Amino acid sequence: MHTPHALNRRQFLRNASGSAVSLAVIKPGSVWSSQANSRIRLGLIGCGSRGVWIADLFQEHGGYEITALADYFPERTLAAGEKFSIPAHRRFTGLSAFQKLLDSGTVDAVAIESPPYFHPLQAQAAVEAGVHVFLAKPIAVDVPGCNTVAESAEKATQRNLVFLVDFQTRTDPFYREAVKRVHYGEIGQVVCAEAAYHDGPTWYKQSEYLKKQPVSAEDRLRAWGLDRLLSGDVITEQNIHALDVATWALDAHPLHAVGSGGQYRKYGTCWDHFSVLYQFPDGVDLTFHSKQLGQGHADILCRIYGSEGTLHTDYFGSVSIRGNLPYKGGEMVNLYRRGAATNIADFHQAVLTGRCANTTVAPSVRSNLTTILGRMAAYRQTKVAWEEMLSSAEKFEPDLSGLNP
Repeated sequence: MHTPHALNRRQFLRNASGSAVSLAVIKPGSVWSSQANSRIRLGLIGCGSRGVWIADLFQEHGGYEITALADYFPERTLAAGEKFSIPAHRRFTGLSAFQKLLDSGTVDAVAIESPPYFHPLQAQAAVEAGVHVFLAKPIAVDVPGCNTVAESAEKATQRNLVFLVDFQTRTDPFYREAVKRVHYGEIGQVVCAEAAYHDGPTWYKQSEYLKKQPVSAEDRLRAWGLDRLLSGDVITEQNIHALDVATWALDAHPLHAVGSGGQYRKYGTCWDHFSVLYQFPDGVDLTFHSKQLGQGHADILCRIYGSEGTLHTDYFGSVSIRGNLPYKGGEMVNLYRRGAATNIADFHQAVLTGRCANTTVAPSVRSNLTTILGRMAAYRQTKVAWEEMLSSAEKFEPDLSGLNP
């Protein structure tokens, strides 16, 4: 963790930069040349509710043209195709729909909004096809998947391709400023931390597919949020928001974890509550707990406790620092939508300017692996070390037999 820095708040340099860029045309893998009134051709992989929602944001930005769609289910590509005026020959279905989209030669970039199990393969294929990648979190459901995404992003940088992972909190100026102050030692020596994700029942609409008998392969795919092999379980698929902020603020990955949890609901294979104790370098413990059942208070929070102050963040509340060097911060206003829109704008500018350092990937790999470590410790109900998790390379393999290729 970070000790107090020689710089104080008044000496702290705050950099701000901005540049006006005009819309331009690009060949995948190269910097865009100037051509007025042109847009990035975008393929949407995953046409469910989240996919269509974020496609609307791409449309609202104005710098994109949605040119192709891919989803396993034909009715989803049909509905999205009619909504975004995509001709039938550019609507692809089946498990290989993403590859058909990439082979069509009609996209410069893809937004991947499919179930997390498919993210590594689809992102890897996009980079191989010379296409820019906008990837939903979590990036993967297991260690091999995280490794694949890391390798694909490195290859994307080598090929002058943009690879962005869509976390909303990292776009927010209050989060950024507060975390920067922690890194500069303004809360003193970090002593301990906590993170939490509290909500009511999740994926309740999907549960209808699992309550009937027999449950088909397509039913499981429709209810992917309740299937641990397709989603990574709730600690990876959703709780990652809180753990991403924690690892960002602590600027490290945990050394080991112990945990527990379980499943109260009677359908699906995902747990609905977790409790994990992580230990980070320098003896810093992070207490994490989540629940997605019952009613009551809902929040996604992280607190970092230092010798001279405390960082408080709440996805639906506010961000601030209390202590010897306080930071007022501010309230969160529709961060879910605003953060995604900011990432869409940043992705667009990165493609136009050839900015391919792809700095969102490494912290996304770290937080994703942190959720996997907690999941493994909770499943085993024993202490699991970071290196043990990496070396085990445990792979999630859902049964996809019976699905259309």
